[in-house]
Amino acid sequence: MTLSAGTDAVRQSLASFRQEREADWKAFEALLARVEKRAPRALSEDELLSLPLLYRSALSSLSVARATSLDSALIAYLEALCLRGYFYLYGARRSLRTRIGDFFLHDWPAAIRDLWREVWTSVGLTVIGAIAGYWLVAADKRWYDAIIAPSLAGGRNPDSSAETLRSVLYGGGDHFLSGFAAYLFTHNTQVSILAFALGFAFAVPSVLIILMNGCMLGAIFQIYAAKGLGFELGGWLSIHGTTELFAIAIAGAAGMRIGTSIAFPGELTRMAAAAQAGRVAATAMIGVTVMLLFAGLLEGIGRQTITSDLARYSIGGGMLALWICYFYLFRMVRHGDR
Repeated sequence: MTLSAGTDAVRQSLASFRQEREADWKAFEALLARVEKRAPRALSEDELLSLPLLYRSALSSLSVARATSLDSALIAYLEALCLRGYFYLYGARRSLRTRIGDFFLHDWPAAIRDLWREVWTSVGLTVIGAIAGYWLVAADKRWYDAIIAPSLAGGRNPDSSAETLRSVLYGGGDHFLSGFAAYLFTHNTQVSILAFALGFAFAVPSVLIILMNGCMLGAIFQIYAAKGLGFELGGWLSIHGTTELFAIAIAGAAGMRIGTSIAFPGELTRMAAAAQAGRVAATAMIGVTVMLLFAGLLEGIGRQTITSDLARYSIGGGMLALWICYFYLFRMVRHGDR
C-alpha cells in the first residue's frame, strides 16, 4: 500500500512538472525549428527576445529533472533541446563565404605572424643548406650524386656541357623541361608535407628536411654557376621558387612549432601544448596548400613560356614581395585605414 502510494505521488509530481513547463518547451522547440530552417528574420522582435528566456527556462527544467530523477526519456528530451538552444544562441553561425573570407583576411596571415620565429629559422636553415650543398659540390663533384637523386637530376650533372644546361633553362616546351618542372613541384610538395608531419618528433626531422632541401638547391646551383649560368638558373627558378620555397619554409616552421611545443611545453601538459600549437600550424598548412597551387600555376605556365631573365626575376621578386606584404604588412595597412 505504501509502495503504491509512493508511485502515485511520483507520477503526480511528474505530471504536474510537465503540465507547468511543457508549454515553454514546445514554444522553444518551435522557435528553434523555424530559425534553423529559415533565418532569424523569420521571427518577430518579441519572438527573438523570448529565445534566451525560453532557453534559460529549459535549462532550469533540465536541472530539476536531473536532481529529482524524473523520467529518463524526459531528461534526454530536455538535454537535446538545451543543446540545440546552446548551439543556436552561442555557436558560430557563419556562412561558408564568411569563413573563407575570415581565413584569407585574418586567420592565415595571423598564423604566419605567430610563426615568425620558426619561419625565419626555416629560411635561415635553407640558406645554410644551400651554402653547404654549393661548397660540397664545388670541393668534390662526387657529392652531387650523393645529394641529388637521379630522377631530380634528369641526366644533368657536373660533367654536363653548358649547352645542355642552357637548353633546360630556355627550352620552352621541351619534354625534359616539362618533366623536370613537374618532378620539382612534386618533390617540393612532398618536402612540405614531411617537414610538417614529422615535426612532432621534437622538430628534429623538420630541421633536417629543410637543411637537406637547401643542400639540394645549392648543389644544383653550383653546377650551373660553374658553367657561367648561375644568374640564368636563378631567374628560371625564381618564377615559382619564391612562392614554393616560402611555402616549404612555412611548412617546416609549422612542424617546428609542434615539435618545440612538445619538447618544451612550459606550464601546459605536452598534449595541451601540442593541441595549442597544432591549431596555429594547421591553419598555416592550409595556406601552404594554397601557395603550392599558386606555385604550380606559375611553374606550369609562366616558366614554360617566359624566357626573358628580367621578366622571370620580376615575376619571382613580385611574388615574394606580395607574400611578405600579405603576411606581415597587411595587418598594419588594414588597421591604419580604420
